Amino acid sequence: MRHLIDAQALIWYVDQDHLLTWSARAAISDPANELVLSVGTIWEIGIKVGLGKLSLSLPYRRWMDTAIADLDLELLPITVEYADVQAGLPGHHRDPFDRLLAAQALKDGLPLISADAIFDQYGVRRIWM
Repeated sequence: MRHLIDAQALIWYVDQDHLLTWSARAAISDPANELVLSVGTIWEIGIKVGLGKLSLSLPYRRWMDTAIADLDLELLPITVEYADVQAGLPGHHRDPFDRLLAAQALKDGLPLISADAIFDQYGVRRIWM
């Protein structure tokens, strides 16, 4: 099964595995699952590192390349279709990266591995508890 993973869950899995719930860790580590990473999440993490709001266990590029390779992440592009879905979402959340993830999860029917309960308000199937 394909699962979309958000930035926080990815960072925790790679750098602070103990912060994940059992179900999130199981979904990420299950070899039967295909993990999908939005290119928006790559950008989000890079922005936060660049602004000094986030520290990773390795320099950004090496950390990201390693995470993508180690987890065999499929990269999900940002398309006009996803942007159109997010443009029609209610205003539950103003964060553009989270709105993009909600749109991608909804359009593609992907469960989202995320601690952020705001996604529940969009009807996204969230894996965390």
